[in-house]
Amino acid sequence: MDRLATLIFLCALFTTGCREPFYPDIAPADLSVLVVEGYLDTEGLPSTLKLSYTRNIQTEDSSEPSYPGAIVYLRSESGVEYPLTDMGFGKFEFAYDIPEDENYRLYIATNEGISYTSDLIKPILTPEIIDVGFERNEQGAEIYVTTKGDENADDFLWTYEETYAFRPKIPTSYTYDAELGDVVIRDLDERTDLCYRGSVSADLILETSSRFEDQFVFRQSITQILQDDERLSVRYSILISQKALDKKASEFWEILRKNSNDLGSIFSPLPSNIGGNIKNDQNSDAPVVGYVSLGTVKQKRFYINVREVTPWRAVEPDYYSCFIEPDTIRRDSYGQSFGSGSFVPVLPIIPDGAFSPIGFQGAIRRCTDCTLRGTNVKPDFWED
Repeated sequence: MDRLATLIFLCALFTTGCREPFYPDIAPADLSVLVVEGYLDTEGLPSTLKLSYTRNIQTEDSSEPSYPGAIVYLRSESGVEYPLTDMGFGKFEFAYDIPEDENYRLYIATNEGISYTSDLIKPILTPEIIDVGFERNEQGAEIYVTTKGDENADDFLWTYEETYAFRPKIPTSYTYDAELGDVVIRDLDERTDLCYRGSVSADLILETSSRFEDQFVFRQSITQILQDDERLSVRYSILISQKALDKKASEFWEILRKNSNDLGSIFSPLPSNIGGNIKNDQNSDAPVVGYVSLGTVKQKRFYINVREVTPWRAVEPDYYSCFIEPDTIRRDSYGQSFGSGSFVPVLPIIPDGAFSPIGFQGAIRRCTDCTLRGTNVKPDFWED
């Protein structure tokens, strides 16, 4: 689920926070409201606009959002149009280097015949990220960013993507080859002892630089990785994106952030009252939730190796109860034991003076195969 749709869904859940749920006697209504989320980079860095619909919280249908089909484009005040590429599932890619001294409007025309137009948007030049680092603490490791605002960029929004390498509880380089009827060493492209996994954070991290002396934002916390989290068990990478916001955009995201943190408070504004800078062209009173911004996105990638946070022992619930079976599987039983793939050869048993194993000890695949939880293909950006 997309970040904004997730926050809206969570905000609505405050109505279910009582010990005895209250179900008002009201007629069902179509509460599908267009949700728009996007910060479009003006220097050609591919960025994504996301469209989805909210859902009636009383419906028995799946809570997964539905996505409108649409034609989306950005138009400058001078009349130049920049169409966004439909990537499917409500995602539209923007990848243009556009003049930052012009103002723009975003136009959305859905397949349902409804059109939407944004307010006039002025691009904001985001200052560079000065530093990214981490600090070891009692809870684990806190990752931070340092930057400096100016007269044109006072409010900031940070988002981040995480990628990390990990190993299974019981690594093995062996596999059973049914054609040979023997245990062999895996090819590198089939390895299951080192994998990669990633995610895009839904956290809203906001700060106003004018709250600090000389607008210097020092060591703004981005995320806290708890002690013994698997993410720091081998090597970890975080890509931090820094985006400067205008005052109205900052207020919009701050309201959403407070709603996501203050669930259960009847005094927090509901998402339907938040609005944004997108309007329905056919009915200006129709609710639309979302905010579109234009500006430069500044990014910095940062790595942490496990040796930098040692001692660090990964504790992963998926690997509970994993162990190597003590019985030796001999050659004449390889097919019976390893043929299904659910049980994997791990440890060769080689008698003293012998050159080849007489058998293998094994473990269940869940404990040995990291591709069940990630990919063994190294990301293009990855640096060892």
